[in-house]
Order: sequence, then C-alpha cells, then structure tokens
Amino acid sequence: MFTIDDLADRLGGYLPSDEIQQVKRAFYYAEQAHDGQRRRSGEAYVTHPLAVANILANMHMDHQSLMAAMLHDVIEDTGVDKPALEEQFGTPVAELVDGVSKLTQITFEDKAVAQAENFQKMVLAMSQDIRVIIVKLADRLHNMRTLGALRPDKKRRIARETLEIYARIAGRLGINTIRVELEDLSFQAIYPMRAERIKRAVSNARGHRRSAMREIQAALQQSLDDEGLNSTVMGRQKHLLSIYRKMRDQRKPFAEIMDVFGFRIVTEDVADCYRILGVVHNLFKPVPGRFKDYIAIPKANGYQSLHTTLFGSRGMPIEVQIRTREMEAMANNGIAAHWLYKAGQTAHPIAEGSRARARAWVKGLLEMQRHAGDSLEFIEHVKNDLFPDDIYVFTPKGDIMELPQGATVIDFAYFVHTDIGNKCIACRIDRKLAPLSTRLESGQTLEIITAPAARPNAAWLSFVSTAKARSAIRHALKHQQQAEALQLGRRLLNKSLAAFELSLEELEDGVIERVLKALEVDNLDTLLESIGLGERVAHAVALRCLDLAEGEGVHAHQVHNGEPVVISGSEGMVTSFARCCHPLPGDAIVGYLSMGKGLVVHRAECRNITDKQDPDKLYTLEWSESIDDDFPVALRLEIESRRGLVAELAGLVTDAGANIERIGIEERDERLSTVNLTLAVKGRVHLARIIKRLRNLPNVGKITRLGK
Repeated sequence: MFTIDDLADRLGGYLPSDEIQQVKRAFYYAEQAHDGQRRRSGEAYVTHPLAVANILANMHMDHQSLMAAMLHDVIEDTGVDKPALEEQFGTPVAELVDGVSKLTQITFEDKAVAQAENFQKMVLAMSQDIRVIIVKLADRLHNMRTLGALRPDKKRRIARETLEIYARIAGRLGINTIRVELEDLSFQAIYPMRAERIKRAVSNARGHRRSAMREIQAALQQSLDDEGLNSTVMGRQKHLLSIYRKMRDQRKPFAEIMDVFGFRIVTEDVADCYRILGVVHNLFKPVPGRFKDYIAIPKANGYQSLHTTLFGSRGMPIEVQIRTREMEAMANNGIAAHWLYKAGQTAHPIAEGSRARARAWVKGLLEMQRHAGDSLEFIEHVKNDLFPDDIYVFTPKGDIMELPQGATVIDFAYFVHTDIGNKCIACRIDRKLAPLSTRLESGQTLEIITAPAARPNAAWLSFVSTAKARSAIRHALKHQQQAEALQLGRRLLNKSLAAFELSLEELEDGVIERVLKALEVDNLDTLLESIGLGERVAHAVALRCLDLAEGEGVHAHQVHNGEPVVISGSEGMVTSFARCCHPLPGDAIVGYLSMGKGLVVHRAECRNITDKQDPDKLYTLEWSESIDDDFPVALRLEIESRRGLVAELAGLVTDAGANIERIGIEERDERLSTVNLTLAVKGRVHLARIIKRLRNLPNVGKITRLGK
C-alpha cells in the first residue's frame, strides 16, 4: 500500500525538505478531517487524496498543488470551511481547494445543470490559477481508475462526462499522459466488451509484430548513429480508444490499423530534428503529402514535433515522430511542464509558451461564459470547441492564426476580434471575394471587410463551427432583439395611448412607477421590451396607465383607433412577415402580436388572421412610402410541359427585375405541369408586371398567388 512516506521519498527528488514537510502536514490534516470516512471500495477515504497527490508528483507539480490535492475534498465532504484552510495553509492553497470543490451549498433540480454550474465555477477558478484544472484532472484520473465499485449506469455517466470534458481539457493543455489514460478508462467503462476484444487483439498483434518492429527500430538507430546524431529511437503504441475510433470512423479492419508501425525519435536540439528527418527520408521513401511540421507551427496546446510517414522495407507504412527532449516533456506533461522546469529553476521557452497559450485559452472560456445565456449553453460551447484538428491561415500582415478544422470566414473574423465579427460584411480569400460561409483551408490569406452599421445575421449560426463565434453571435442577436423589441414596444404603447390623446412622454413619473409596481416589472425598458415581444398587450398596459380596470368603459377596438403603425421593412428581428400569406407593399395589412416573436405582418384577408380569437393583439398597419426592400411571394402556374421551361421562366423573371428564390415542378399528366415559384419582388405593382409577362408565355393556363 502506497503511504505518505513513499510519496515524501519521491518528492525528495525535486522538492526541498521544507516544502515536503508542508505536503506531509496537509496529508495529516486531511487524514484527521476524513477520519471514519470510507470509499465505496472499503478503503479509508484518505487513500484517494494521497493517490491524487502521487499523480501530480509524477508530473513534478509544485508543493502547493500537492497540498491542494491532499485537501481537495475537505471543504466538500467534511466540516472544514475555506477560512479554516486559509488560516492553516495560506490563501493560494485554500483558493486551489475551493476551485476544485463542487457547489455543495446550492441544490439543483437537474443533475445536468449542477454539473454545468460546477464546471463554470471551476473555469472561473482556473482564470485565477490554472493549477485548479491540473489538480482536478488528477482527481478525475484516480476516480476513473477506481470506478469498479460503482453501479454500471453511474460508471457510464461518469465515463461520458470524462470523455466529453476532462479528457479533452487534458489534451487542450497538452497533458497527453493523462488524456490517453482518461480516454482508455472511459472507453472501457462505456464499452467494456469492445475494449476487452481490442485489448486482446492488440496483445496478440504485438507478438506477431515484434521481430518487424525490432528490425525497423535497429535500422533507424543505426542510420542515426552513422551520422553522429545523438538520439533515441523507441516504438510507439496506439491506445485503445484511438484504435476503436479509427476502425469506426475510417471503416477499417483491425489488421489494417495495426499494420502501421509507429516510432518516436527523441534528440537534443531543433536543428538535429531536421537532420534526422533527412536521414529517415534517405533510409525509407516518404509518403507524399504525409509530412507535418508542428515545430515551426505548434498545435494549440503547445505540442511540437515533426511527423512523417514512410514506406517500410516490407511495404508497411511507418509513422515517425521527431522531437527534442523538451518537446517530449511538453507532449507528455503539457502545461504541467511549466512547474517541472520551474522546480529546476530553468524556465524553458516551450513550457512558458504553453503556459501563455493556456492562459489565452482560459481567457477565451471566460469570454464564452459571459456571452452564454446559462451554464448549460456554456458547457455545450466548451464541448464543441475543445480539441478540433487545427488549420493555419494568415492575416494580410502575415500573422498566423490557428483555427479548428471546418472553420469558416465568420469564425476567423470572431477569432480576430468580436467587434470585427459583429461588423463583418464580406471577405477576400487570397485576394478574391468569397462567401462568408466558406470553409477555410491551411495556407490561405484572409482579409475581412467590415462596415460600421453592420450587424450579425442569425443565418450565420447555421454554418459557424467555433464556440466563440456561436456564443458571440447569439449574444449580439439577443441584444439586437432586445433593442428592437424596446423600440417596437414604445411605438405600440404610444399608439394605444393616442386613443386617449396621450403619449408615454406625457405621463407623469409617478403614474409610470405605479404601473411598473402593479405589473411587477423592474423598469420601463423591460416593460416596453415585453410589449414588443408580444408578452404583454399594449392596450392593457395603456388602461393601467389611465388607472382604469381592464375593459371597463373602453372597448378593445377603441384602443386601436387612430393612426396605423407604419411598417418600413427594416424594423429588425421583432417584426416579421408571415410565410402563410407573403404580404407585399401595396397589400392591405394587419399585425398580430405573437408571443416571443413580436409583430407578425399578415395580409388583411389572410385566413390565419380572420380565424384569430384575440382581437386585442391585432393592429392596423400601413406600408411606409419609402420602402425599398425585396419581399417573397409564392405563385402557382399551370403550364404545358416542354424542354427548357425552367430556363425560360428564369430568364423572364430576371428580365423583369426580380429573383427566383425557389422553384418546383410537379407533373399533372403527360401534357400539363404545375410550377410553384417563390419570387423576391418590390411590391404588388412589381408582381403585377411579372404576372402579366408570365401570361404572355405560350400555353400558360391559370396563375394563382398563394397565401390567402
């Protein structure tokens, strides 16, 4: 059984004796606090924090992290609070423990909400001290190693959370040793039979491959020794989840996955990495297009290495990774390598760079957290944004920007700055104009074109791939909708008050305050916004303003008398045009105040309006004289089938100054077809000109405007 003395002996290799004594003191404090508590396995509870500290010792973490590991469950599971820890062990250790601890003071109805809130709290703690997440990863790793005592359903739930969040965070911070073990343990918990079969198959395959591996390894080592390059060649094994994912995603059999021989070559400096690359390419022929230089352009988590694939002597592919010893330490320990070098008092640029990247990542998480509507939305953003494959693009000034695979122009714009994303209207890729939805590829140069009055488009949410862009767009749209709802609510309330020869500006402050109190609303803006979104009826609020009981002495139609509400087409998100009847400028129109949508504009004769049972939500509308937008309209044509019909219709509509948004043709019989057209037109007069032209086509029968 592993003891505190065993840990102290290990720590003697890199920590001074006074710091080791502090770690031991934290252990004895935790042992006393957890006295009488046992794990599901029956062991004394203190064995868990001791094991977590041992994992951190393998990573050469500092003494404060080790003390926090010893104490990480004290706040949550015992009567000890944060001030007591602060008094005993200092503020840094108490803050670390508090960051790792769960939210035990608040009761959540939904377990998913509780987990999301816990993660959100941890992110805030990470922004103050990144060691919080390293301690949490070690805690989760030991919990995964000891899942055996739990129910199968609980095992699967914890394993899925580990795979979706914690294994990905370990990869994002470059802690590869923890990531690989978390992934394999999660895989074994979720799919125990599949994991066992792959594990047996790997064991058998290694036996068959042993001689070939030794032969290739010896050839590589001999070639490097002949060139006087001080380096070590070692075999590289794929882990279980990696094999399973390749079999599933690439639809390859196990034998084909295991036919690839993997080797890692570790050397002294960067220059030797490139010399070694030349030697291995001279020994075995390289596979075209399979070379990647992560030394010149590191991955987001700080990972650096040269990757190449070769044709082996037996025709088998050989994957080779070439890196320095510092890069090897970074690949295994990631951000934790910062403390490894710090302990040796030789801060290394690679470790410092990883720490800087980790800080930038956490800063990005905080920005997402501010924009997210709630903790569940935030954690969904984090899941989507963690550890994609990366591409590298350039700004016009030549700066390299790293983005996830599948990122679009909009993702790039938001990556540069939120304001640039919000005001983006166009872009140039390699000096050529390109759509904002274009998927980016490595090596492209991007120039974003902005306009001061531009605003995000809700359609962007359908193609952006990064969480930062998605959360920023939703945040901007939410504020945009609030501003537009407030403006519409003010117009509707003023219209209702006009029936009593009043306006909002003429009401006394005392009246408004009494109305807000009666309606249980915090402020006037919130009230106007709720009217604009259709959550409250303007005439009912107007009656409250007049201190009348709702409906007494005044009928709803009286409130709506007066000047109609003018529609210009540019009201924004809280004014929409009904798809059932496609109203056009020139049509008689009415508005229906719909909950959450605001004012929906219909044609006056639309059946959906005449069937409405709530006249209080109906408003008389009229079109603005200055309106100049395009509006959709649906037509149905009965026409004789013939070749070139679609081209003929498209040409006629274009010549008339309109656009076809959608076209569909249904054959009624051998001779006749029904054509359904959705056009974008300026108004009723424009539509009449188009219909007149359509009637002049040969063999056109009935033309019907849809939507009554």
